[in-house]
Amino acid sequence: MKIVTLCGSLKFRKEMMTIAEKMALDGNCILTPVYPVLENIERTEKQLIKLKEAHFKRIELSDAILVVNVNNYIGDSTNLEIEYAKKLGKEIIYYTDLMKNNYSHN
Repeated sequence: MKIVTLCGSLKFRKEMMTIAEKMALDGNCILTPVYPVLENIERTEKQLIKLKEAHFKRIELSDAILVVNVNNYIGDSTNLEIEYAKKLGKEIIYYTDLMKNNYSHN
């Protein structure tokens, strides 16, 4: 079972959750970012740093990361995650490559 951490912009949350489910059904262990869902809550800088640190820990625990680069968009934070994963020798999988192989139509 491959452990894969999803990386990408929160604006692609729907695509991330769709691909996470499909990959999990294929037998992968998928680690996802924590999405802000609580309303009327102020997130402190310290809390945001903790969320970021936790996400980098998920990358450390993974065999690979899946970069959800819809329309080839990769933001600054995702670029940092890719560089971190590369430094750790992790496999980098791109969502656009999966789409070329009709992964979305399984």
